[in-house]
Amino acid sequence: MAEFKLEPLPFEEAIEFFKNKLPLTPQDYDRLSFEARTKAFTISGVAALDVLHDIYQELLKALETGATIEDFRKNANTILEKKGWRGLTPYRTDNIFRTNIQTAYNVGRYRQMTDPNVLKMRPYWRYDAVDDQKTRPSHRALDNKVYPADHPFWDTWYPPNGFRCRCSVESLTESQVKRRSLEVSTDIPQYVTPPDTKLPIPLNPDPGFAHNPAKVEWQPDLKKYPAAFRKAYEARARKGGDA
Repeated sequence: MAEFKLEPLPFEEAIEFFKNKLPLTPQDYDRLSFEARTKAFTISGVAALDVLHDIYQELLKALETGATIEDFRKNANTILEKKGWRGLTPYRTDNIFRTNIQTAYNVGRYRQMTDPNVLKMRPYWRYDAVDDQKTRPSHRALDNKVYPADHPFWDTWYPPNGFRCRCSVESLTESQVKRRSLEVSTDIPQYVTPPDTKLPIPLNPDPGFAHNPAKVEWQPDLKKYPAAFRKAYEARARKGGDA
C-alpha cells in the first residue's frame, strides 16, 4: 500500500497580506498613522533597513513554509550575528513572531470569512480568547462574545488586540449559535468584568491596536508620509505587490 505524506497547505490570504508590508525604520514607522502601520513592518531598536528586510523575509518564509518560532529565531539570529548585531532574546522573538504571524493569520481568516458565500451561511462571529493565565483581563472578558459579522464591534476588536495577543475569531451559523446557547450581542459595553475578578475595567484594546487591519484596503495620501515610505510604497505598487 502506498504511503501518503500530508503536508500543511500555505495560508495564501495570510501570505498575501504579509507580502504587501513594507520594512521601515522605527523612526519612519512611528510617523505613520495606525492605519498606515498596517502596511508597514518594523522592529523596535533595529534602525538598519537591510537587517529589517532580512528579518521580514524570515517571517515571510515562516508563513510560507510553516516554520516554527524556534526556526525563525535561529535563522534571524544567524543573520543578525553575521552583521554584528546582538541576537534576539526568547521574549523578543516571541513578541516579533507571534504579533506578526497572528496578525497575518487573522487578516487571512477575515478575508475568508467575509467571502459573500461564507457570510451568507455563517453570519455570526465569536470572539475566542485563549483564556489562560497569560490572557489579558479585557480579552478574557470578551471570550465567547458573539456579534453579527458586520457589527461595528469588529472595527475595533478584531484581533490581535495587543502585542503577543493570541485571540482569534470563529464564524458561526445560526444553528450553531442556537445549539451552543450563545447570545448575539448588539451593544458594545464601555466596561467589562473579567471572570476572575469582581471589578469592572474599561474595555479598550492595547494602544495602537484599536482598529481592524483587514477591514479596508488602505490607500494612503502619500504626501503625508515620510519619503522612505512613499518611495517604497510606489515601488511596491509598480511591481504589483511582490516582495
